[in-house]
Amino acid sequence: MSGAPWQARVLTLFPEMFPGPLGSSLAGKALANGVWALETVDIRNFARDKHRSVDDTPFGGGPGMVMRPDVLAAAIDATRSAGGADLPFYYLSPRGRRMDQALVRDLAAGAGVGLVCGRFEGVDERVLEARGIEELSLGDFVLSGGELAALALLDAVVRLLPGVVGAPESLAEESFAAGLLEYPQYTRPQEWEGRPVPAVLLSGHHEQVRLWRRGEAERITRARRPDLWDRFLARQSKTGS
Repeated sequence: MSGAPWQARVLTLFPEMFPGPLGSSLAGKALANGVWALETVDIRNFARDKHRSVDDTPFGGGPGMVMRPDVLAAAIDATRSAGGADLPFYYLSPRGRRMDQALVRDLAAGAGVGLVCGRFEGVDERVLEARGIEELSLGDFVLSGGELAALALLDAVVRLLPGVVGAPESLAEESFAAGLLEYPQYTRPQEWEGRPVPAVLLSGHHEQVRLWRRGEAERITRARRPDLWDRFLARQSKTGS
């Protein structure tokens, strides 16, 4: 392949969690073929005491522990100095900006990304401010750490990289690509447990199939994600389409 691979640099206390599922299927094949590259940085290697401590009790009291700013900042600085200076860095956090397909596309179009995986009660706020780290959230729920969110984000990005998906045109019709959820899909057998495939899909009329799929995508989006539907209508009104 030509050009540098897309770079993923993950700062974590559990580097053994990577590549995990990203080492299999399309992402794993792309990783082996050099389409993208993965580097894990063990935050604990930057601890300053013999116990390799990375956390401490929170000022003001309260349960749990907080990741120390000096240790995490050292890990971030070393990662940036080792070739990640031009990459955007994000901290995976439930209070961050919600990940969406627009962000995924932007990241796939860039050179790569740096991801900071927190643990415990989170990280000291000062390191996020001092190092300009934006926060990203996978959704409105809490995980034990940022690693699973990082894996999900990387999977979403890697599949958009050139040459990863065998039929690139399939990316244009999946959920969120046009601001709608995807239409229903069917395959053989033509009838299963008394449930037939919609007749229009067997008609051979490509325009009728296209219109049916568009109508189904709109129906499903309107019913299941009214927030997406409202945004879709707003964009339609602006573009006049």
